[in-house]
Amino acid sequence: MLLSDTSLLALIALSSIACQWLAWRLKLPAILFLLLTGILLGPVSNTLDPDALFGDLLFPFVSLSIAIILFEGSLTLHFDQVRDVSKVVRRLVTWGALITWALIALASYWVIGLSAELAALFGALVVVTGPTVVVPMLRTLRATSRISNVLRWEGIIIDPIGALMAVLVFEWIISRQQASGLISHTLLLFGEIILVGAGLGALAAFLLAYVIRHHWLPEYLHAFGSLALVLATFTLSNHLAHESGLLAVTVMGIWLANAKGIHIDEILTFKENLTILLISGLFILLAARLNLESLISLGLPALALLAIIQFVVRPISVGLCSIGSDLSWQEKGLIAWVGPRGIVAAAVSVFFALRLEESGYANADVLTTLTFSVIIGTVVFQSATAGFVAQKLGVTEPESKGLVIIGANKVARAIAEALKQQDIPTLLIDPSWENISEARMSGFTTLHGNPLSTSVSEKLELGGYGQLLAATPQHEINTLTCLHFRSEFETRFIYTIKTDKSTSLASRKAVASEHQGNILGQDSFSFKEIYSLLTQGARIKATKLSSDYPLPRWEAEHSTSRSLLMAITPDGRLRFFSPNSTLVAKEGWTLLSIDTLAHVVKEESHQALLTSENRASI
Repeated sequence: MLLSDTSLLALIALSSIACQWLAWRLKLPAILFLLLTGILLGPVSNTLDPDALFGDLLFPFVSLSIAIILFEGSLTLHFDQVRDVSKVVRRLVTWGALITWALIALASYWVIGLSAELAALFGALVVVTGPTVVVPMLRTLRATSRISNVLRWEGIIIDPIGALMAVLVFEWIISRQQASGLISHTLLLFGEIILVGAGLGALAAFLLAYVIRHHWLPEYLHAFGSLALVLATFTLSNHLAHESGLLAVTVMGIWLANAKGIHIDEILTFKENLTILLISGLFILLAARLNLESLISLGLPALALLAIIQFVVRPISVGLCSIGSDLSWQEKGLIAWVGPRGIVAAAVSVFFALRLEESGYANADVLTTLTFSVIIGTVVFQSATAGFVAQKLGVTEPESKGLVIIGANKVARAIAEALKQQDIPTLLIDPSWENISEARMSGFTTLHGNPLSTSVSEKLELGGYGQLLAATPQHEINTLTCLHFRSEFETRFIYTIKTDKSTSLASRKAVASEHQGNILGQDSFSFKEIYSLLTQGARIKATKLSSDYPLPRWEAEHSTSRSLLMAITPDGRLRFFSPNSTLVAKEGWTLLSIDTLAHVVKEESHQALLTSENRASI
């Protein structure tokens, strides 16, 4: 049955979310499922024909989408993150790219039998890795921060560089065909692209930063305004110098990411959501255009070329570019293993194949098929093996089973001690040196400073930590902390200890509940109540449930004497009890509860103690 254009667009959207959800459930890169879906909808079932659906707007849509994706990726590139590996990144995107281009061109010439011109162009096309494949793979890979920074910076910066190389090779082919000034024409074009792309990107970023700093644009228009400017910059740059737009938006994003005095969190959040949509749709659309017969006809030579790219070209390039760096051989090994090709290679290959066919190259369409074979091969192979290789090399971050605790006061230390006994890692953050000293003497991992400050953000390594608990006596600080870390943790993994102020505030003055974090504890004891119980000698105790000792029996024995705070699953994952939660502990779980038999003394008798704790805390 033929579907209407509207139905096809809806089908692409539903397929995209299904692929993303499946990737999340199976902990595999979404690109695997997106490529498969595109092939099933396109050449297999003939349900989707992107050229018929979009017509002449297909490639403008693809180009603008890639511009947005690159801009969003470059917004995450902060110079301080790459400082210790900047030399390796710089080498990988310069002469490392040249090494990759030369080796792939030679391999495709000898193995596939491409002409010298097409081999040179193909080598330039598949130099790029790209954020569309690297970033989703990093989400599931859990590689260390240094490896992630190298791969992310390389993937984003290499996209415009690879496109530039492809343009230069294409112009060399055309000028050679026309017997006109070969070297001078190519060098002039190179300088023009660099000048226009870098200059226009920097100018656009400067103007946007200036407008934001001087509040000439309301905050609710920041995201939309930046999107409009990105599209305009990309289009104008391409108009002035062909294929310079990718360089322009990349420079624009890096400039804004490192500009002082502006906040791009809202812009980045909007672009992240838009990027997921665009990446999903683009991979389905371009995979649906694939000619399966041509792909299969490549046969063993294509597999041989893929093996050379994976096991020869990439290791040589990374090995040479990392000489003299302080990267360990294990880190170099994983970087050499991960180099999937992405959407830029696919889109640019289609464009140049069409241009070459117009210029008289009869078999130019092999560029697109061969490029897609490399994309599919590298994505499938590396997605299936990179996690295993990373674990064997020992260069992965620990699973996110730990807890970040804001505060290192008596209550925070008691919770950390109970979790320490269950092998749950904790990180205590507090600006009070007295509290931090006490925590360090107890053997806890700590970070001294205000959790809302830039200095703490720069030092904070969240690898291995998947949840947050705001455990200070101050209601405002708990709320601000929960808001501040929502970009790092999912809302359902952010908890807070209730304070007296949070319950006594009038409803018209109270902070919206969705901003406060989930309340800790089955009985939602306040900080003062927990502090008072601990002062009287109460302890947080652990009880393991079993078939002989299930939760109903525990509740029957301790419902009036203990209050549930947390639970730990058999695989070591921390779960919180909360007044509105439906958490039910099962066999094999370990319950953490606080003794409530001790009578809470009157507030006046403990006012001095609580006041001193308030002063020592955030």
